[in-house]
Amino acid sequence: MTDNGRTLGNKAGRFLVVGLFNTVIDMAVFAALLFVGLQPLVANVLAWVVAVAFSYVVNSRWSFERDETLSGSQSLLRFVSLGALISLGVSSGLIAALAGWIGVWPAKVLGVALAAILNFFAARWSIEDKIT
Repeated sequence: MTDNGRTLGNKAGRFLVVGLFNTVIDMAVFAALLFVGLQPLVANVLAWVVAVAFSYVVNSRWSFERDETLSGSQSLLRFVSLGALISLGVSSGLIAALAGWIGVWPAKVLGVALAAILNFFAARWSIEDKIT
């Protein structure tokens, strides 16, 4: 299946590449903020803000083909809102629930992994206005 010249698989592959870089950025900022003494949940939110900004810019220009009927601000609002709900919600929830049991880092990594697939479809809807 193609949309505007790119297959869904091509878009997923590009999203995966961006996601790998995004994860490195998220983890590096998270680690730096923990190192300077921030609480894990505060560090997680701030790291997510940095990572989501990078993710939106690159995904909206490289991974997906933005639907021109969506304004840039509408697309960004969708992307950030769904990202907050999925990525930030899942990772913060798992950090809060599991950090005392399995540790902060395993909880963070588990949150990133669980949110990855949902984020692809959320990002595609946010940028291309497509659900499937």
